[in-house]
Amino acid sequence: MRSIAILQHDPLQGPGFLQDCLRAQGWDTHVIRPAFGDPMPQHSRDFAGLVVLGSDHSVHDRLGWIVAERALLRDALAHDVPVLGHCFGAQQLAMAAGARVHRNAWPNVGWSRVWVTPDGRALLGGAQTLDVFNWHYDTFELPAGARRTLYGAHCLNKGFRLGPHLGFQCHLEVTEAGVRRWCEAGRAEVQALRGPAVQTWADIQRDLGARTAALQAVARETYRQWAGSLTRPPLLRVGVGLGV
Repeated sequence: MRSIAILQHDPLQGPGFLQDCLRAQGWDTHVIRPAFGDPMPQHSRDFAGLVVLGSDHSVHDRLGWIVAERALLRDALAHDVPVLGHCFGAQQLAMAAGARVHRNAWPNVGWSRVWVTPDGRALLGGAQTLDVFNWHYDTFELPAGARRTLYGAHCLNKGFRLGPHLGFQCHLEVTEAGVRRWCEAGRAEVQALRGPAVQTWADIQRDLGARTAALQAVARETYRQWAGSLTRPPLLRVGVGLGV
């Protein structure tokens, strides 16, 4: 039975709400932590889909697992195995597809308003604007053939669609508890940052329950659609034979 591989690179950046959504749709998920020694899969077709999460590393860091992960994503692109990338994961997907990843003009840390393009509205539940959670310094150019789905005032390319593959330069997967843990661990980093797209430590956590609930309402539809593009194993039934 093929599962969905979730590539996690940082203890603070887990699958969160995304994993809940996939399990609710009857999918088995297999979390792989290549940055902590888990072997990188060799063949994307061993899985129904690949999810690539965030990282405190840059895609340009010369680490073996980063290079191997991009090779896996190139294999997925070649064989139409759907990929869903968040932040670092979206940068890895863009780079695997031949696009440039570079420093953004400003750090994006905290909550920000983004605009949904016509190409993204069906994917994002019809929303025209959305408040998303960010924690990134780099950004990507759009791969050839990709369509922009989200854009922001301080980062143009916040999301793209490339066939069955989705990349988001933000974190749709966060939970309230996850953001609080992230803020606590990154408090000194946030306090040292300056810029028009950087919130204070207190502002990031203000109205956090309402903010994450609103984001999850949109993310649920996005994840439903992405999972719907996967080839489901013929014997898989919702609520039967699930595990991690």
